[in-house]
Amino acid sequence: MIFLVRHAKAGERRDDADDTQRPLSKAGWLQARALVKPLARAGAHGVLLSSPYVRCRQTLEPLADHLGIEVNIDHRLGEGESVIAMVEMIHALPEGAALCSHGDMIPDTLAALQRRGCDFVGEPNWKKASVWVIDRDTEGNAVSATSWPPPNV
Repeated sequence: MIFLVRHAKAGERRDDADDTQRPLSKAGWLQARALVKPLARAGAHGVLLSSPYVRCRQTLEPLADHLGIEVNIDHRLGEGESVIAMVEMIHALPEGAALCSHGDMIPDTLAALQRRGCDFVGEPNWKKASVWVIDRDTEGNAVSATSWPPPNV
């Protein structure tokens, strides 16, 4: 399985600032820390990939600290990138990989997986700090996806 995380709550957008550098808010850090145990228990390990945006990297940092590994940046997870590239990543990554991306990318990526035969289990959740757990077959094809709501913090 692969874990696709929407970044936790971030500070407010400002027109005069570089949005790639916008960090998590205090509530976002609480969400990021609250994701550690459920992700680790469910099998997240080995590979942590983040959008180059600071808020995505920071969302995975508490998990990385817990696992003793690094968060690696992958530009394919950034806002406005190719959904096809994300689908290919989900197909190719090792079991237990966790990815962090954005609200514009995740719904479109899940819709693309659904068009390829992936079944949604339960109601979708698109909120910040929500997690999609994507089960794959032996060839790496997504067969089902279940969303977890954001942690209550």
